[in-house]
Amino acid sequence: MFDLTTGLTILLVLAIILACVFEFINGFHDTANAVATVIYTNSLKPTTAVVYSGVLNFVGVLTGGIGVAMGIVNLLPMEVLVDSNVSHGLCLILAILLSAIIWNFGTWYFGIPASSSHTIIGSILGIGLAFYFLPGNVGGSAVNWDKAKDTGWALLISPFAGFACAIAIMFIFKSFVKNDSFYKEPIPGKTPPWSIRILLWLTCGMVSFFHGQNDGQKGVGLLMMILISVLPAYYSLDSNINLQEVNTSLITIENVIQTSDTAHFGKDEFKNLNTIKSHCKHFSEATNGATFTENIERSGRFELRKDVVKITKAADKLLKSPNVALSKIETDTLKKEISKAKKLIEFAPSWVILLISICLGLGTMIGWKRIVKTLGEKIGKQHMSYAQGASAEIVASIGIGIATAYKAPVSTTHMLSSGIMGSMVAKKGLKNLQKKTIINILLAWVLTLPVTIILSGSLFLLFRAITD
Repeated sequence: MFDLTTGLTILLVLAIILACVFEFINGFHDTANAVATVIYTNSLKPTTAVVYSGVLNFVGVLTGGIGVAMGIVNLLPMEVLVDSNVSHGLCLILAILLSAIIWNFGTWYFGIPASSSHTIIGSILGIGLAFYFLPGNVGGSAVNWDKAKDTGWALLISPFAGFACAIAIMFIFKSFVKNDSFYKEPIPGKTPPWSIRILLWLTCGMVSFFHGQNDGQKGVGLLMMILISVLPAYYSLDSNINLQEVNTSLITIENVIQTSDTAHFGKDEFKNLNTIKSHCKHFSEATNGATFTENIERSGRFELRKDVVKITKAADKLLKSPNVALSKIETDTLKKEISKAKKLIEFAPSWVILLISICLGLGTMIGWKRIVKTLGEKIGKQHMSYAQGASAEIVASIGIGIATAYKAPVSTTHMLSSGIMGSMVAKKGLKNLQKKTIINILLAWVLTLPVTIILSGSLFLLFRAITD
């Protein structure tokens, strides 16, 4: 679809390298969240802990699917993601990656737990908002606000959930675990009893694995965003999916909606119905006689992706509309066919997943000390006990696992650090928190979105001015 010059090829390679750098930094930035308890409590030696965590992060990415990754890709509408001028797409990607890397590295350097999820989301939203300042202003249409809202809720709720659940788990521990040593601070250089060590190994492993499943997917999403924006002819569609099977699913979606009672349809419902009908017609005509992507002209492949996105998005909206009356069988059929159709566009090549897995796993093995010290010693006025570490990691692993199941990005950093805060409060109330550290963490949480929005938007406008 696009012919890459030598200069654009170099920029593409640079963008892929920066995506790997982001995931590498994500590894050593967020790894401390997983290994803090086992290292701080002397349950594992640092080298063993980070290798153990790195391996489980690696496995997590490989087994996590791509639901969260596609959520990242879908934050920007396709018209913004794929520009007729390929250099514009590279400007977009480079601005996102550089702003995310700058903020992530800066907060790590100062030992402040900050969210890689918020960082990348803020960077993407900054690009969307920057379109307001370009000629031919596309304004708010440059941001998929529906997806941004869903993502924002997941990121907003997670710290409060982690805080509250950690308090609850601490009370459960106190009710059932009567071993006093479980609630004491670690003695430097002395390993805890075996029962405590095994528990902390398990909780560390759970956080590492689920971190890989969720945060690793963000790297996959970034890399797919790069490939789709620069090489849409090759990465818009999964070449292994039968186009006629997808066409059958789309026709079924159209038929179910059309046969429903439209008496109560409003303007939005009819708009979505017409979207489904027009894009179903285009997809059917464009794939006539074609079985797989290789049978489609390169220039037309991205349009097929657009068809599937528009149809499934419109069908999802109709499913949620109170004005659409569907039976349970019809609702189940729609959900099933939407899921089947999305397989054509929601994919990532094995090499992408493997590359991100390696970068996250390697990053996990470096740079953990700064944030481990913050989590272990500076959140509470007393150093973290075995019980507090275990409760925070149980909360974090469960929260991340649930978010991944619902294909929502969530902050490992926020889940764990808020869990530690909750465990400290459960022991002696709010007075047990170190005010200065909490203020620094909260400031990082509050500033991440606006700073990365401004930074990425500014970089994007600068790069566009240079290339235009």
